[in-house]
Amino acid sequence: MTYSEAIQFLYDLRLFGAKFGLDNTFKLAALAGNPQDQLRFIHVAGTNGKGSTCAMLESIYRAGGLRVGLFTSPHLVSFRERIQVNRRLIPESEVVRLVTELQPWLKQFPPGHHPTFFEVVTVMALRWFAEQQCELVIWETGLGGRLDATNIVTPLASVITNIAFDHQQWLGETLEKIAAEKGGIIKPGVPVITATDGPEALTVIEWTAREKQAPLVIVNGGDAALRRPDSAAFCPYLPLLGDHQQINGALASATVEVLQKLIPVPAEKIRAGLAKVDWPGRLQLIQRLPGQRMLLDGAHNVAGAMALRQTLEKQFGDAKPALVLGVLQDKDWRHICETLAPLAARILTVPVASERTADAPELAEACRAANPAAEVCTCESLAAALEKVAGDRFVVVSGSLYLVGEALELLGLSPVSGGERGLNEWRGAPHAPGLSIHS
Repeated sequence: MTYSEAIQFLYDLRLFGAKFGLDNTFKLAALAGNPQDQLRFIHVAGTNGKGSTCAMLESIYRAGGLRVGLFTSPHLVSFRERIQVNRRLIPESEVVRLVTELQPWLKQFPPGHHPTFFEVVTVMALRWFAEQQCELVIWETGLGGRLDATNIVTPLASVITNIAFDHQQWLGETLEKIAAEKGGIIKPGVPVITATDGPEALTVIEWTAREKQAPLVIVNGGDAALRRPDSAAFCPYLPLLGDHQQINGALASATVEVLQKLIPVPAEKIRAGLAKVDWPGRLQLIQRLPGQRMLLDGAHNVAGAMALRQTLEKQFGDAKPALVLGVLQDKDWRHICETLAPLAARILTVPVASERTADAPELAEACRAANPAAEVCTCESLAAALEKVAGDRFVVVSGSLYLVGEALELLGLSPVSGGERGLNEWRGAPHAPGLSIHS
């Protein structure tokens, strides 16, 4: 089997969609030798900021001298981004080997119960991290939490970044229902650290923590530790833009403090880890051409768009960017347009390279309504839009992580190639009472 063939095999698993329950993942992990039993985890769920918080935790513990596994999704360019050890992507040859090893086990599942793409990748990651003798794994949920494939582990700590509206068709139409799904990662007696501030969602998390007798720590923007020079978490320069990243940093720091007795990390190592954190595609500022700044941000829901808007208003002043916007159809794209369009001098709407893309002309219409003064046009592709904005001094590319991943590849800013974003596609069933899914 070649790497391309292994990727095609994983791609074909998308046909099995996204299913409810953890039975498949438990069974597949058992066939693989239950590698999760050899590992320690920090499990991270939430609507926005999961990946950034995971990256911060990974960077802190790696700075502290640990061998750290990192499991995240979706990937921006290459599938291999999902499974990393000390920020080294899993080698292509190991992807081939793990796929080859798992294939016979998949035949032991009856018709109608075939493991999904995400279930298979979850067990691949567990195998790799165990083989690599990782001392800690930073473990991000796919979608939801309660019945997400990642929830077969018992972590050292459960982290919930925040709760906002996203994936309502699968997680429920209220913040309380969404919080119940995210809070499903809370385990009996395992500490919970959250930056959730909405009262409806926080009430659910507090109730769940009490029921599970799980110690709860709440981090909020008003007392973010990063603002205190005497704090172990103080970082004079967190290299990720946005006030929301300061809160994510405080959340990561609070998690490390909670676990100090189990995994001690000196204050200077916490600061060093935060100062060196790298997480592409999230408010990533680059110099593309002489005199041009480009900001790449995968603001794929309304809360993400609001965070991008606040950062533009606070840190870029009166600069009116050219906005290149592409959104997925199953997102609240009208409100994303209403949030971002008023900030732009000109707007170029593009299709996302996904079967779930929103229609670029419809995006353009929504942007014109939100900002009648802006020049608005549609482009047949992101590549065409980037050509049109080559002369603009400030450009923002946003609306989807898929789009940002394509931009990184087109701009030659990705350390890997592969065009494997199609693996991020999945099909799921609508939300049903008492059920959740993973992606």
